[in-house]
Amino acid sequence: MEKPTYTSKTKVTSANTAIALGSGDMEVFATPALVALMENAAMNAAKDQLPEGSTTVGAFIETTHVKPSPLGEEVSATAVLEKEEGRKLTFRITASDTKGTVGEATHIRYIVDRERFMSKL
Repeated sequence: MEKPTYTSKTKVTSANTAIALGSGDMEVFATPALVALMENAAMNAAKDQLPEGSTTVGAFIETTHVKPSPLGEEVSATAVLEKEEGRKLTFRITASDTKGTVGEATHIRYIVDRERFMSKL
């Protein structure tokens, strides 16, 4: 059976640069924006497998960001669900732009009941 996979994409704009997000002082795709794109891909890779009323929440991410992406570039992150252990889901994620790989990650998400999760706030 094919592993659940999803690719999320975004364009580098002035709103998601390191300078705009405060993670650096240059106009390149910010690491926090890369992490968010990676998490979005993982969330979407899992969503069709979930019971009614459930979602996933991020719990851990170990990532590399090895190459800058300039303004106007398209960045994509592809998440593959590698392992399911009860409510724990482990993803392998690769991010790239038109010039090649920009980062990789291992990401863990947990399946939670939406109402029960929000009731803990």
